[in-house]
Amino acid sequence: MGLGANQQGDGEVQGAIHKAKRFVGDVTWEEVKKHDGKVVKDKWLVIDNQVYDITQWAKRHPGGFKVITHYAGQDGSEAFTAFHNDEQYVRKFMKAIHIGQIAKEHEEHKDVVKDFAELRKTAEKMGLFNANFLFFFLHMSHIIGLEIASYFVMRTYGFCWWTFLVCMAMHGTLQAQVGWFQHDLGHLSCFKSSKWNHVFHYVFMSTVKGASAKWWNHMHYQHHAKPNVMNKDPDVRLEKLFVVGEKMPKMVAESGQSTMPYQHQHKYFFLIGPPLLFPLYFQFMIYRHMIKQKEWIDLAFNSLYYIRFLACYVPLMKWWQLLLFYESFRVMESIWFTWVSQSNHIPMEIDEDLARPWLELQLRATCNLEQSFFNDWFTGHLNFQIEHHLFPTMPRHNYVHIAPLVKTLCKKHGIDYKTKTLLQGFADIVHSLKSSGEIWYDAYYHLQDQYSTD
Repeated sequence: MGLGANQQGDGEVQGAIHKAKRFVGDVTWEEVKKHDGKVVKDKWLVIDNQVYDITQWAKRHPGGFKVITHYAGQDGSEAFTAFHNDEQYVRKFMKAIHIGQIAKEHEEHKDVVKDFAELRKTAEKMGLFNANFLFFFLHMSHIIGLEIASYFVMRTYGFCWWTFLVCMAMHGTLQAQVGWFQHDLGHLSCFKSSKWNHVFHYVFMSTVKGASAKWWNHMHYQHHAKPNVMNKDPDVRLEKLFVVGEKMPKMVAESGQSTMPYQHQHKYFFLIGPPLLFPLYFQFMIYRHMIKQKEWIDLAFNSLYYIRFLACYVPLMKWWQLLLFYESFRVMESIWFTWVSQSNHIPMEIDEDLARPWLELQLRATCNLEQSFFNDWFTGHLNFQIEHHLFPTMPRHNYVHIAPLVKTLCKKHGIDYKTKTLLQGFADIVHSLKSSGEIWYDAYYHLQDQYSTD
């Protein structure tokens, strides 16, 4: 989110800015809330008590159209700060879309907003936004090492049951780990320069992982801007296969469009959730996005992954062995990613957009898993999901240092800071799916009984 999230060059950004037709002057919060794109067509947002018209600018926003418009009619100050490493660079483009200032400061969440801003300043003074180059170099090296080792094992010993299992495990592991690494790069947390973060993000996401950097940015920035917010977070949008939380099941039941036996979703999740998310759903969505958005450069980088993979392994396997090998490590990667990523979010509160302050918004939607060397590696430090969501550009090796301060701040404001074991986090996915399915079942069949009575 933000007016210049990816910093893509002065000329492009300047050309995309829509100059405001007028300077309004003092603007009331009631007026701002009308400009959410629903009540009034124009989209306004507030940053540091200044009002900006993002109606046209949003279409060329480097961070994506949706992520910035999710804050239309709201105060986006905290999200703006969270997503931008260099606010001064971005602010020089904001004058052209500035239309006024808030007549009266927002008092509702003033204390928690002020305290969180102080916490961020403390983190900056502690140097927690500075990346350890050695950490990321070693992480990158072990990914490349797994790739090379897998190839040489298959080339040296040929395809047999044990080389298949060993190489599948290595490929599945490297794909999971490159997923965490590209996540760091996508959040601009590995290098001081945004340019180098983007370059390496393209390389690793496309040519090492075989996915799409632009698609990831489009989806993931929305998730961070409004986590677990229905119709804004793409990870919890109304889907045909699963219902989550307490409100979504009722909404789906009342819509009369229910097509799945959601009361059994905690059972069929094991079959069509983790195993198929990457090999089927993400594959379709990635290419759909690249083609629909005409991201030809992204598509070209993506094709390099398959050219490289086929060049390495076609001489070593028969076609059916190659297909089995590829799909097997994709399923392993998918299972790994799904269980880790959903353990932090699905069991948490899922609601409509209530325009909560940043600290409360993120804590209601996220929880942590216990810290250990294995958990850090296995989850890509997303066991510190709370700290990651509060400070998305902070290098992940520093989450452990900011966590105690976050806990103290949450305690001060009566906000629940949840930490679970790894296995408890996984179990809670199933428990929450079961609970949501039961809510849908009760609501749906209660309505059916009403209809039959009428």
